[in-house]
Amino acid sequence: MPSISLKRAASNPSAARQLPTMPFEADGLATARSVIHGWQGYAPTELKSLSNLADELNVGTIYFKDESTRFGLGSFKPLGGAYAVSRCLARTIANKTGQQPLDLFSDEAKAHAAEMTVTAATDGNHGRSVAWGARMYGCRCVIFVCASVSEQRKNAIAAYGAEIREVDGSFDDAVRLASVTAQKEGWHVIPDTADSLNEDAAAAPRDVTQGYMLVVDEALAQLKDQPPITHLFLQAGVGGLASASAARFWQAYGTERPITVIVEPDQCACWYESLVAGKPVAVTGDIDSDMAGLACGEVSMIAWQILQTGADHMVTITDEAVPILMTYLAKKGSDARPIVAGETGISGLAGFIACAQDKDMRARLGLGPDSRIFVIGSEGDTDPDNYKTIVGHSAAEILAQ
Repeated sequence: MPSISLKRAASNPSAARQLPTMPFEADGLATARSVIHGWQGYAPTELKSLSNLADELNVGTIYFKDESTRFGLGSFKPLGGAYAVSRCLARTIANKTGQQPLDLFSDEAKAHAAEMTVTAATDGNHGRSVAWGARMYGCRCVIFVCASVSEQRKNAIAAYGAEIREVDGSFDDAVRLASVTAQKEGWHVIPDTADSLNEDAAAAPRDVTQGYMLVVDEALAQLKDQPPITHLFLQAGVGGLASASAARFWQAYGTERPITVIVEPDQCACWYESLVAGKPVAVTGDIDSDMAGLACGEVSMIAWQILQTGADHMVTITDEAVPILMTYLAKKGSDARPIVAGETGISGLAGFIACAQDKDMRARLGLGPDSRIFVIGSEGDTDPDNYKTIVGHSAAEILAQ
């Protein structure tokens, strides 16, 4: 059994049971389902049960939603970035032509899309998603990458036809430069974070978050004959996936929603600091993490609307958890079936294990034999070279065992 230690833990003083006003369109989830289910290659990702690990940690069930196979991009991100590209194009073309709705795969729509440029900042997977969506719909794409993004991640984005622009700074610096450049050039920015709730500025990140809700939407269908989930352990960078997941469970379960725990690397724990303070707090300094998708210093205001009251507890872990759990899942995975999970993909599960192995936190969360845990394996080997360095084998070799 892997041994993982908590760094910090706190309860959210603003946690509430009642459902807040969600920052989405009334029919947003239905629209996201309709669009994404219609993409070539769509299929629900597998919901795996980690029975052996559950027995070792004395909990009822651990459900692991494995996003490593999503549309061949290796992460959950296409549900957000590519979907937001589709919504941006639909709105822009409708405003220009007065035709709504318009089939985005029609020759007429593609002619309009060819005149448009979408852009985004990324620490890896979001940029790849936006680039994939831009290629699917036929528009130009420019992606800003922060200094910590590996060459392999940059090459994976460029493979979809995107222009890569490197930023000498953090993810948050790349976000700001992408926004400034888009405004200057007349491009359409597709961020996965929002620093305000201005309707125009928040439209794309709202679409991103709405698309992410399909991860849990699928899981709820897969769990329809099972007892309800009792605990969520959700990794949070800017908060998109965490807030989307918490929101969808909240919609489904109402006031009986699961106990929700936010998991972050200790050096970039903007959600921990913000929820303790009761207001968004920016984390500065060296915020790089091996959990690259979580190396963010500022929360998204879209996500804040949900997690301000929807998160019950916050925990931080160190980067030491990365090789421990990546290797464990590659060797033992889902009851002796290997699981390929990348550096960020292990984070929610790592947070749960750390809590389950900590006597005080285990008691605070009420973890026991009746607990039903839900975590998201948010990425596979999205940096294959780094994956092989950490685990000792490539993903293909692991899965062939």
